[in-house]
Amino acid sequence: MSGTHPTRRTVLATGGAVALSAGCTKYGDEGAEPEPPPAASSSAAAPSSSSDGGKSQKPPAAEELAKTTDIPVGGGKIFKDKKVVVTQPEEGDFKGFSAVCTHSGCTVGEVADGTINCPCHGSKYRVADASVADGPAPRPLPPQKITVTGKSITLG
Repeated sequence: MSGTHPTRRTVLATGGAVALSAGCTKYGDEGAEPEPPPAASSSAAAPSSSSDGGKSQKPPAAEELAKTTDIPVGGGKIFKDKKVVVTQPEEGDFKGFSAVCTHSGCTVGEVADGTINCPCHGSKYRVADASVADGPAPRPLPPQKITVTGKSITLG
């Protein structure tokens, strides 16, 4: 072979930028001007212009999962649409955990006899701390943040 070949670094430095920008168009927008990148400080991120510096804006109210009376003492309730299970190991002590089994990703199916049970392969988790009571699950259910306000339980 005669002559020198460009190094990978040279190709990436000169042609790589062209190839990258060519791949950044939307299908059907080949002839359109590329959209400018979002500004570093958009108006959506700007603080409110209210006299208190934006502190009066309250975050949206969290959606209620259940009433405290819906969660049995020593048991729990599964919220499949939210992929969360709420337990009450002892009266007034509410806990939230992921409802996704750590073994194969199935959604747990019931809370009974002090355990959260997965129908897929028989894994069981303790309602008190979601630790594995019976495998094949390799680890506990991850905690989910819940908030109890009065008689209302919300996610987050």
